[in-house]
Amino acid sequence: MSLGQPVVGAMNLGVTEKLRPLLEQVRAMVQDECIPLEREFEEEVGKAGDRFKHTPRQLEILNGLKAKARERGLWNFWLTDSERGYGLTTVEYAYLAEEMGKSPLGAETFNCSAPDTGNMEVFERYGTQAQKDRWLAPLLKGEIRSAYLMTEPGVASSDATNIALEARLEGDEWVLNGEKWWASGAGDPRCKIYIVMCLTDAGADKHKRHSMILVPAGTPGVTVLRPMQVYGEDDAPHGHMHIRFENVRVPAENLVHGRGRGFEVAQGRLGPGRIHHCMRAIGQAERALEALCRRANARTAFGKKLVDLGANYDIIAESRMEIEMARLLCLKAAYMMDTVGTRAAAPWISQIKVVAPRIALKITDEAVQMHGAAGISQDFPLARMWTHLRTLRLADGPDAVHRRVVAKAELKRYTNEGA
Repeated sequence: MSLGQPVVGAMNLGVTEKLRPLLEQVRAMVQDECIPLEREFEEEVGKAGDRFKHTPRQLEILNGLKAKARERGLWNFWLTDSERGYGLTTVEYAYLAEEMGKSPLGAETFNCSAPDTGNMEVFERYGTQAQKDRWLAPLLKGEIRSAYLMTEPGVASSDATNIALEARLEGDEWVLNGEKWWASGAGDPRCKIYIVMCLTDAGADKHKRHSMILVPAGTPGVTVLRPMQVYGEDDAPHGHMHIRFENVRVPAENLVHGRGRGFEVAQGRLGPGRIHHCMRAIGQAERALEALCRRANARTAFGKKLVDLGANYDIIAESRMEIEMARLLCLKAAYMMDTVGTRAAAPWISQIKVVAPRIALKITDEAVQMHGAAGISQDFPLARMWTHLRTLRLADGPDAVHRRVVAKAELKRYTNEGA
């Protein structure tokens, strides 16, 4: 199906009967149990003497929420095409992910958080049985966390063919040398495994030069240099770490899916991960709009409610319409993944990867403005939401790269005209 052509046949994007009870339970748990604990969790950061170490109370919060979710059967929804999951479609999962996106504690509560979902997809689709037993099993149980190491400080990583961290095969071991940064989740002390994109065959075709190699956290030669700051914040205890590899040795069997197949694995991983981010971004947009409306009705200035000042009715209306448009595009992309597969759905995934963070960021910014100075403070979640959403316009590919994908697909329809 070409980009821009109508979908032939029924395209059901609504809430199915199978999904409805799950959606109600997830929505209630996020609203009633996750959101009320957010501030307490944040205020605990650093109280253990190390910002990247959980306090007993933080672990109590996380483990308590996760235990409740598992007991209620609300677990691993992201497994949309696996016997280990619920058998949900990507469209069905989109509604659940939107609810999880309303709280920073939401996704992990249901074992659906990045980067673990993408990494579990790698193990599920491409891992050997030994790799699944060692790493996938505890990840599915929510016992450990993981990190995905692709971006590098020395090259333009938006073009992944530039990735330069070297992995050299010496006997029955891979030897890794180089640096990675923005390793999301690598600051978490529960992070036990890195999936690392490496240059293994510099002279090969540009899409066959790279491989994915598993490196356990704490392997000799691995040095965490620093947490990268996001607009001045270190995002502890999750963290986005800058890591150096100096003659790091791992067994040859830590190779994932085969030598030179790194791009294949990366595309298989990133397609679902990108759209999961978008689903959660729509949830954040909904929360921001709710905060905006509540503040507009609750505060007065110049003898009027804030909602009656300036263009606030227009801002609220535009925000609602933009959320609805973004949600429909997200569901359309999810539908395409379900029907034609991740690779063929790439143009739709790229569309929503641009649209969802941009719209959510805009609405969050309006909510910040409505709250005045309080909106940029720690007293409301809006500043953190804004920072995350602005970062999302770079994570898993900057906007310009995704627009390029969309434009190339559009232009392809006209390439042979006049030939």
